[in-house]
Amino acid sequence: MLQTAQRRLSRLSSLPIVTDEAMLAGFLRCQRLATQGAKEIGGLLREGWTEAQTAKLYDTYLRDHGVSAYFHRPYAWFGERTRFDGIRSYSQFKPSQRHILPGEVFILDSAPILDGFIADIGFTSCLGGNPAFDEAQSFLSSLRRELPRLFETQARGGAIWDAVDAKIKQAGFDAVHRLYPFSVLGHRVHSGVTSRADLGVLHFGWQSFWSLLSRGLFGQLLTPSHEGDLTGVWAIEPHIGAKGFGAKFEEILIVEKGRARWLETSP
Repeated sequence: MLQTAQRRLSRLSSLPIVTDEAMLAGFLRCQRLATQGAKEIGGLLREGWTEAQTAKLYDTYLRDHGVSAYFHRPYAWFGERTRFDGIRSYSQFKPSQRHILPGEVFILDSAPILDGFIADIGFTSCLGGNPAFDEAQSFLSSLRRELPRLFETQARGGAIWDAVDAKIKQAGFDAVHRLYPFSVLGHRVHSGVTSRADLGVLHFGWQSFWSLLSRGLFGQLLTPSHEGDLTGVWAIEPHIGAKGFGAKFEEILIVEKGRARWLETSP
């Protein structure tokens, strides 16, 4: 019954979104800043740092480069928390006092607003060598190559979700994004978003709720129940789980009629 209602709402609210080069340039500036910040903070990360310490440093980097508000503030997850082990409530997703150890995987995830554009990125790396992590990253790279084709050939967002879920299972991984609110594989991002205030709930800015709810929540989320028009600007975030850790990427995908492409050519 709930999935049927979500499908109906996603059809009603999935209106086509026109994009132009100036708009895409704005999204690209924001995404590149968030990605560069994650890479720089990840490169500084050392044994003994906490998730909270790392996320705060990432936040400082972004604010020093012009960010004053967020769709959601920076997250940092280490080790088993990268696959959300032990997380039972939304508040437990927030950066903790968990320390990182050599060889452990970490994820940095942020969604800053820059000049009215939202980007949402996920960056996964490892503190030292880890062959299992390399295998997970290789699978995610292959999935990234396949995702545009899925958007070009599948008529329903729910069918894309199902196809990605099947690929993850066939590769021997768990689909960690099932644990996200509404099991989202992605969500729309928007331009023209105010960045004058930074109030929020559970690590999310008020802009998060307004940008989604004002346009119709379920049409904004790529869930197993999504139906309706897919054209527009999406932040896609497949998140997989291996033994003891998780890995993900998140970046912007541009979906037009009969065509889908990553905003950034290479990850």
